[in-house]
Amino acid sequence: MLVVKIGGAAGNNMDTVCEDLAKLVRSGQEAVLVHGGSEETNAVSEKLGHPPKFITSPSGFTSRFTDRETLEIFAMVTSGKINTILVERLQKLGVNAFGLSGVDGRMMQAKRKEAVRAVENGRVRLLHDDHTGTIQAVDAPLLHMLIRAGLTPVVAPLAISPEGVALNVDADRAAAMIAGALKAESLVILTNVPGLMRRFPDESTLMPKIERSKLEEALKFAEGRMKKKVLGAGEALGEGVQRVIFADSRIPAPISSALAGKGTVIS
Repeated sequence: MLVVKIGGAAGNNMDTVCEDLAKLVRSGQEAVLVHGGSEETNAVSEKLGHPPKFITSPSGFTSRFTDRETLEIFAMVTSGKINTILVERLQKLGVNAFGLSGVDGRMMQAKRKEAVRAVENGRVRLLHDDHTGTIQAVDAPLLHMLIRAGLTPVVAPLAISPEGVALNVDADRAAAMIAGALKAESLVILTNVPGLMRRFPDESTLMPKIERSKLEEALKFAEGRMKKKVLGAGEALGEGVQRVIFADSRIPAPISSALAGKGTVIS
């Protein structure tokens, strides 16, 4: 079992990712594709007059503040546009892709955060009305049923709360939880850089291998969104995934290259 996550930031090459994934699936590889949508959500939010708001937690993690209007824009972009386009691309490449979000069939259940802590002007504030959540459970039998039916799931990063409220969830951590639930051998997290670097953005400082025991130490090298990827890697390994690979989506055959060890391999 293989889980692939493609980032939603500018610079990611979804065409090469889909081409490579389709080749692997046609050869018999079982796979799930998880995607983000941050860049497109930012652009659409601006056009709709509801600019994105990002907050930084006291521990240094940056995330999108998601009020109800932002959630609906996020759902429109990720579950609506991006998910459909990825399914379309895979269908054109001979893969019977099946698009869904974690809301569908309660595939991903998450606990809604009653409030989020954010650092503003050097002070910690509590922000309410946030529609984000931490994933508590993944319905692995539902995904296995789709895969046994010859379908390749393409998952948008939305989950459902026990109360039935849709929530924005981090796509990297969603991919990690899905990989753990499916007991995947590998989780490949594709982004617009070659992997984790000691001195970002100097690509010559790429860290090719990291032992799981050194992940906390590696976290200090992570910049921006890479912090969540490192956190997700630890969660995936904790759930039984054998290896997590941070790799470059911009190169030819990005998934195959990652599985061959190109990028940052954590095991």
